[in-house]
Amino acid sequence: QVQLVESGGGLVQAGGSLRLSCAASGRTFSWAAISGYVMGWFRQAPGKEREFVAAISWRSGRNTYYADSVKGRFTISRDNAKNTVYLQMNSLKPEDTAVYYCAATTSEVLTPAPREYDYWGQGTQVTVSS
Repeated sequence: QVQLVESGGGLVQAGGSLRLSCAASGRTFSWAAISGYVMGWFRQAPGKEREFVAAISWRSGRNTYYADSVKGRFTISRDNAKNTVYLQMNSLKPEDTAVYYCAATTSEVLTPAPREYDYWGQGTQVTVSS
């Protein structure tokens, strides 16, 4: 079992930056277990479906995948020593306002489909004012 805890959300003006963190832990958590996982960030705005933002292979930090809407503005990365995945968000827009969720899948495929992810965090609110 893997627990995911997000942090770093908040209120920022348009054009500003935030860095979200997702710390992974659990009673049976181990590097051997999670090293094959893919980690993803999703977001959900009020009244909208949950949408994919970015994904990264835990094994290879260079293997990443982004939604077109955030490409060039957001960067996903991971720190193996801290068992943490980050989402650096720059040039934020009001339409980026949403609850952001971290998720993990045991599939080693970088997938944008929420149904493919096995574990989810509680979410952190990001609000971008115009």
